[in-house]
Amino acid sequence: MRKIDQSIEIAVSSELRLSSMSLPSREAIRDILAQHYTDVRITIVNDLADLERLVDRQPDFVFLGMKYVPGNPHTNGQPSPKIWLSQYLQDSNISYTGSDADAISLELNKHYAKERIIDKHLLTARFAVVKSDTDIAPDEIDLSYPMFVKPTSGGGGSGIDDDSLVYNFSQLRSKLVSLRLEDAGDVLIEEYLPGREFSVGILRNENGKGYAIMPIEIVAPVNQSGERFLSNLVKKYDTNLSSLISDSDMRQRVAMFGMAAFEALGAGDYGRIDIRLDAQGRPNFLEANLLPSLLNNYGNFPRTCLLNNDMSHEALILQIAKFAADRCVSANTSVTVPDYLPVYTT
Repeated sequence: MRKIDQSIEIAVSSELRLSSMSLPSREAIRDILAQHYTDVRITIVNDLADLERLVDRQPDFVFLGMKYVPGNPHTNGQPSPKIWLSQYLQDSNISYTGSDADAISLELNKHYAKERIIDKHLLTARFAVVKSDTDIAPDEIDLSYPMFVKPTSGGGGSGIDDDSLVYNFSQLRSKLVSLRLEDAGDVLIEEYLPGREFSVGILRNENGKGYAIMPIEIVAPVNQSGERFLSNLVKKYDTNLSSLISDSDMRQRVAMFGMAAFEALGAGDYGRIDIRLDAQGRPNFLEANLLPSLLNNYGNFPRTCLLNNDMSHEALILQIAKFAADRCVSANTSVTVPDYLPVYTT
């Protein structure tokens, strides 16, 4: 098989807080892409200088395994601004996989994503945000117990454990103190959604027209409090059960809600929308993951593709890459579109 004459850099970070792609995942993606493209490399991007060197090499496209790098610190002691890789690459006329910076920034800031969802007249639990350096009094939170407490940013269930579900102010304050000790940043407090949980994988169709919408049900193991939700440990050890939704009406409702949320966030190419039912059985937006785990046999996004469309891990990676490759070819008239592009089958 002739390989496509394009160069790809898989951008990841060696800093855990910046990287969205594990070492096994990036190596597996590199091995798959190297079978089809002439030049594939894993590139470590820890700061702006690394990103500038990547751009100087002018790869045909970048397979994103991270969202941002910190910029130069402000002279007044304020935190460093984020430099979004997708925006930086777009400004440098380099194609990349996944969503643009606006959507990624919403995904990283869960409360802003919820505000966008509300603006688009979709359901999400009532919420409040507590700043990392702020204490609260019982009458300052206009929400009903039980409440769910988690950081406003971070994936993989970070900051979520059995104590995240609180039934009174004492438990709420204890969890806030715990997150503050973990340096978790600002905290999102939501009215708890007691119903079933779902995840909707969304993947642009191979021809670039429309999306495959792939809902599954997620059942976490029962914790010490008798509740089921995806904590850091459940996600780390991958102990939740994932299955197709047997009820056709519920499947359609969840699928359509997931696609509406994906569009509301301005997302593109691929991603995952997490949903939970409220006490009335209505789908509510939990959060989005627009750079979900792509590790084979792990994580709910690859499972949505496998369970719904019998899509192999290789086919999934090649389809994601193809979108960026096609954009690169479309934007660069000096590139000849090859007539030997591989056929992606599920």
